Amino acid sequence: MASIRDYNAVEHFNRRLEEMRSKLLDQALGEELNDRVAQLCQEHRQYMKSVLDTCVKKCKEDETMFDMIQTYKEDLKENTSLLKEKSAEHIEVVSEIEDKEHHKALLFQRIEKLKKDQAKNRELIQSQNKANKDRLKKLNKCKDIFQKHLSLEIRKIQGEKLQFVFRNISRKDPDMVHMFLLQLDAEGVYHIMSCDPPLEKMAHLERRLQETNNFSAFLANVRREFVALHGGAKTA
Repeated sequence: MASIRDYNAVEHFNRRLEEMRSKLLDQALGEELNDRVAQLCQEHRQYMKSVLDTCVKKCKEDETMFDMIQTYKEDLKENTSLLKEKSAEHIEVVSEIEDKEHHKALLFQRIEKLKKDQAKNRELIQSQNKANKDRLKKLNKCKDIFQKHLSLEIRKIQGEKLQFVFRNISRKDPDMVHMFLLQLDAEGVYHIMSCDPPLEKMAHLERRLQETNNFSAFLANVRREFVALHGGAKTA
């Protein structure tokens, strides 16, 4: 056995101690490092699993979102198409309303014109009625005169028609009837409808009556023409 005074032995012993200390230290550090690495690996696996789960969940959410977006796009396309149809219908309805409003305005104009025309016609009818009443008064006056002095009979037949019957025309046959049928139209114009016996100058006498409106002179002239048929004096 070497003496403790042997410096080489001490150095060798110290070196061996150092080697043993380093080996033990390496072993301790190695085990701790392995444990730490294992722990880190476990944590990494858990983290990666968590990340994978999150990614999977996110992917599913994204797929759902993409499906919703596609559905929204289809709904938007359909709604846009419906909106265009409704817009076209709206334009058509507005056009129909405008046409009806225009037609309504035209109807109002026609109604106003009809009202004015009706008022004018009413005034004209009233004026004509007044004129006809005046003419009837004259006719009645003539009737009284001629009926009293000349045996004239006036009969109202067929609405606005008057039949004038003359007697005492023929000296040979005083009861012999001479007559004519007269009509007063809506404008108050006299028209001879028939004459029995016919008079050659009746058309002329009718025109004179329409021009002068002198019914008394007309009756007198007609009577003279009837008398002239039997050889009496004629009208000048």
